[in-house]
Amino acid sequence: MSEYMENEQAEKTVRLKWFGVPRILPYTRPYRWRMVLMVFLGFLSSLIDSVYPLFNRHMIDVNIAGRTLAGFAPMILGYILVLAFQVWNNYYTALACSRMELWMNRDLRNAAFGHLQTLSFSYFNQNSVGWIHARVMSDSGRIGEMVSWQLMDLTWSGAYVLCVAAVMLVTDARLALMTLSLTASAAVITAFFRRRLIVRNRKVRELNSVISGDFNEGITGVRAIKTLNIEKRMEGDFAAHTGEMKKASVRAARTSTAIGAVVSLMSAMALSLVIWKGGEMTRDSVMHIGTLAVFMSYAISIMDPLQNCINVLTALSTIQVNIERFTGLMDTVSNVSDTPEVIEKYGDTYSPKKENWEPIRGDVEFNDVTFKYPDGDEYVLEHFSLKVDAGSSVAIVGETGAGKTTLVNLVCRFYEPTSGAVLIDGRDARERSQLWLHSSIGYVLQTPHLFSGTVRDNLRYGRPDATDEEIMEKLRLVNADKVVEKMGNGLDSDVGEGGSMLSTGERQLLSFARALLADPRILVLDEATSSVDTVTEKTIQQAIKTVTRGRTSFMIAHRLSTVVDADTILCVRDGKIVERGTHRELMDKKGYYWELFTRQYEGMTVDMAAGAE
Repeated sequence: MSEYMENEQAEKTVRLKWFGVPRILPYTRPYRWRMVLMVFLGFLSSLIDSVYPLFNRHMIDVNIAGRTLAGFAPMILGYILVLAFQVWNNYYTALACSRMELWMNRDLRNAAFGHLQTLSFSYFNQNSVGWIHARVMSDSGRIGEMVSWQLMDLTWSGAYVLCVAAVMLVTDARLALMTLSLTASAAVITAFFRRRLIVRNRKVRELNSVISGDFNEGITGVRAIKTLNIEKRMEGDFAAHTGEMKKASVRAARTSTAIGAVVSLMSAMALSLVIWKGGEMTRDSVMHIGTLAVFMSYAISIMDPLQNCINVLTALSTIQVNIERFTGLMDTVSNVSDTPEVIEKYGDTYSPKKENWEPIRGDVEFNDVTFKYPDGDEYVLEHFSLKVDAGSSVAIVGETGAGKTTLVNLVCRFYEPTSGAVLIDGRDARERSQLWLHSSIGYVLQTPHLFSGTVRDNLRYGRPDATDEEIMEKLRLVNADKVVEKMGNGLDSDVGEGGSMLSTGERQLLSFARALLADPRILVLDEATSSVDTVTEKTIQQAIKTVTRGRTSFMIAHRLSTVVDADTILCVRDGKIVERGTHRELMDKKGYYWELFTRQYEGMTVDMAAGAE
């Protein structure tokens, strides 16, 4: 199900509820006086709008009926002044709403993005990028719109209806009650059609999401489409969905037109009633003609604000979904977090106390570790113990999907052990801050990621104060200097969004240099050579031997020729560690590792395969 369709499904079951609104109030607290000003300006604007017809009544009853210009000039001057004030008021009201929306969007998105930085890997494993993106961007945007424009619409429309009703009741209660009864009937009918319109608009948006998905697949999957020769089928599916959307859109447009027609009809009926009854009262000298003009004006103008109130209240029922999802994100607690005592001593991600950080040697020990993933049912590790001395290397091998990254995730403290402890330099990693540990770990991913910007900017993520000479040294070490030279502008070359201007192998080389620049005490290589050619791989392997000397290293490897020199090799199968030892010990054992090795290098002798190093 697409992200947009998921939103639509959630809105289908929601009702108008207010318990979620207080959850947003803390974010509005810095702007509470601005919100009070907005409400005041909205009420003042509605009051002025409701007063305009009274100017007309005075001029009709006094100047036109009396055939005199006495007092006409002051009345016109007062009208102009009120009009000028209303223009000023409308300007600052719109400005206040715009600022409120933008500031709220900024604060909500900053809060959501900052909170995401504190969450553990498990949260991102369990929630898609699209889902998270919608929480940060779409939901926060709708909440910002609610506390600005929709609050103002509700204030102005509600206040205008009340002011007009009050003036009408004070002027002539009987005619006012007859007019307002029609207005109330129009509100009920409009609300009924409005609910049907919501359902039909949801269908339109749902189909629009399907069409967007078809369009996206048609572009991103163009190679598969052409090789499978399914262009006609894809075009047919797309045409069918656009046809359904056309029909749904026509039904929604028909309902929307019906609402407009009902409002126009009820306005006309209210106006006709005022003219009929008011005309009789004017004929019998019970009502002045100016008062009749006032009632006529109000009968026409009261319908739109009333409909606005219904629209805003309906919108609030759907925004409740956005509030619940946004606050749900903000309420999520990371299952990997530092204790208050640790934060007090070592600081947190945004306020580190580096003066209290002990230097890391690189000793790593798994002490009776049992672990299962938060969203899993089976234990991946059970009572696992392993000691890795500083400067030694551990290779983790196994088939695709066997669970090779589990140990690395625990070492990096992306996850916490279910029981037992991971010791760093003899102390439980939980006794020190996450940032303390992460600042001493270099991680080269299987799928390399570069940030938008220059080569220099990307490598300095490893060490912000690195000089160009130091950067070039690391680039040469992994044979990536040729990649930079080829780009034309050297270190100032733009890598594109996500490194799109480079090949996968080139991105891997740069990410490897970035990790080395940080000079980590613990180095993690996650299939770090899987995306490079054989010649480049040999160059990187020589560099690895140099840079891992004196550092603790964990290598997740698919090419077994790259791990034969590791101090310890762990074989993972179906999420379990089934063998451990050196290359020679495991080959002599002729177990699972031997099977993997001989299968990968079928037709070669063991010595030849090992010589591939």
